[in-house]
Amino acid sequence: MEVVICKDAQEVGKVAADKVISSLDGVVTPVVGFATGSSPLSLYQELSRRVEAGDCDFSHALGFALDEYVGIERNHPESYASVINRTVVEPLRMDPSRVRVPDGLAEDLQGAADEYDEAIELAGGVDVQILGIGSNGHIGFNEPFSSFSSRTRIKTLTPETREDNARFFPSIDDVPRHCVTQGLGTIMDSHVALMVASGEQKADAIAAMIEGPVSASVPASILQFHPRAFIVIDEAAASKLKNLDYFRHVQETESFTGRVGD
Repeated sequence: MEVVICKDAQEVGKVAADKVISSLDGVVTPVVGFATGSSPLSLYQELSRRVEAGDCDFSHALGFALDEYVGIERNHPESYASVINRTVVEPLRMDPSRVRVPDGLAEDLQGAADEYDEAIELAGGVDVQILGIGSNGHIGFNEPFSSFSSRTRIKTLTPETREDNARFFPSIDDVPRHCVTQGLGTIMDSHVALMVASGEQKADAIAAMIEGPVSASVPASILQFHPRAFIVIDEAAASKLKNLDYFRHVQETESFTGRVGD
């Protein structure tokens, strides 16, 4: 696991964009996993700027969103189909037909979830999986005590997650109670896992993920076992790390030598 500490969210976006582009270099048909939420927005904005400048091209890429609410229409402004379209597909000039979101309206929800995993496998797997982290340590909508081997499936959202997301809805009563999410096992199959986070509200979760034991109570901690996990965070999100000085030292050393860390 390589930890990069940036001064602010804007720098997080720039450093993470560098990692996305370098990880996809030479890949004929890139496959990118997209997270929603506030954490990756600076990354998407930076990638959009580089697309506009002609520095990168996602028109031939395939995309798979991490998750979707159950029971709201795709054209609802807070469906993740809509969010991905606004924040990723349009700004990165992607082909909408090449970007998939889990089906939260399927008659057979688990059947559709199984097919989603199969589609990722048929695409050759996700080259770069972009991740945020919830305040309770979830990634995707894999809430605490999710199975580490889980695949795409239906999950019940915790009250904490629904409260965190209530700011996007008229009231908490409008926040769906269920979702379809890629599983932790699905996420761990990605070739590169790239987490971005900023803000002090993420600090406890980040510290537990990086420095705590690998535990189902902190689903994101499974990334300690990922062979190519990169954690890009700002100073505020890094503020609860007990070994902050060490991570800064490693970062400075690797920047000087060009060596890739663990």
